[in-house]
Amino acid sequence: MTNEITKTLQELRVNYKNSSLEISDCAQNPIDQFKKWLQEAIDSSCDEPNAFTLSTVSQDQPRSRVVLLKGIQDGKFVFYTNFESHKGHELDQNKKIAMNFLWLPLERQVRIEGVVSKAPTELSDSYFKSRPFGSQVGAIASPQSQVIGSREELEKRVKDIEAQGVEELTRPPHWGGYLIEPRYFEFWQGRTNRLHDRISFELTSNGWELQRLAP
Repeated sequence: MTNEITKTLQELRVNYKNSSLEISDCAQNPIDQFKKWLQEAIDSSCDEPNAFTLSTVSQDQPRSRVVLLKGIQDGKFVFYTNFESHKGHELDQNKKIAMNFLWLPLERQVRIEGVVSKAPTELSDSYFKSRPFGSQVGAIASPQSQVIGSREELEKRVKDIEAQGVEELTRPPHWGGYLIEPRYFEFWQGRTNRLHDRISFELTSNGWELQRLAP
């Protein structure tokens, strides 16, 4: 027997019809195509257009979480985190990762696969300095992914740092940036009757190869 939530889920339907995507519409370089779509997402009603799902692998177990894109440097995607977090340890073990951007108001998503490396120290320092003071404090105070006894314990760590009266904080060595070097892109545009447009870019010895995929 179908339960109520399953019945509700099975009846949910959205018929995508905002746009279409042809190979002839795409830039020859996927970074340029991504920047175009990202700017359109920024200009649209999308919430957090720079948010993406980051997937890693730890001992054959995939793990995903949402993080924020904070730059594109020389064709590489930049995000920042605690190096001692779960994802930080997973990235130490396995450099292969996947990204997924979803922009529902535009009926679009982009999948990206690549390899990761730590960002140069000066890039991490520069970005940390640009962050609001409260975000700097949070990065220092939070032992990300570790078990803590209570919310109060975390808030006390924050207050202890604030009580030092320091106006400018220095980036802690356990926090910084990662660079993702992409090797595969898939641009997905929703279409009617689930006949979506999917255009892939795969990096080969001859450069980027474009192909249309079945929905």
